[in-house]
Amino acid sequence: MTRIVVVLAIVIGLGMGAIDTWAQDDEFEGPMSNMHFVVVLDSNGKPVKNAAVVLHPITRKGKQAMGGMELKTDSDGKTGIDGIPYGPLRVQVLAPGFQTFGDDYQVNKAEMEITIKLKRPQGQYSVYEGQVKDPNATPKTDPPPADPNKKPN
Repeated sequence: MTRIVVVLAIVIGLGMGAIDTWAQDDEFEGPMSNMHFVVVLDSNGKPVKNAAVVLHPITRKGKQAMGGMELKTDSDGKTGIDGIPYGPLRVQVLAPGFQTFGDDYQVNKAEMEITIKLKRPQGQYSVYEGQVKDPNATPKTDPPPADPNKKPN
């Protein structure tokens, strides 16, 4: 019985900590926003289903606060949440086969809709590709292979 009470106290404490994180220094009673997200392909505007939309509160010092929340998009590329406190919010979107998206937004309206356009991965950049070669340079050649029948000196 005491184990159940201890576990219940821990769960309630963690829940209150999450609320406190979102409240950003006990300002939880301020204005709230209903956030709506639409995740689409950058190339053709088609919806991206099952993308992870991760929300991170940002502290007054501009750092990402502990905690956060993950939402998943539906088949229309849409997801949303109600009751996000006004203030800065970091949004990160992850989906297999796409570049990770991340940006900070200022939550300042009762209803907000954010459209996120995901891009396909780009080729990697190499400092060795595309360099201008010296036309006067002599080409490098490998030395001839050693003769296996030759006796050492």
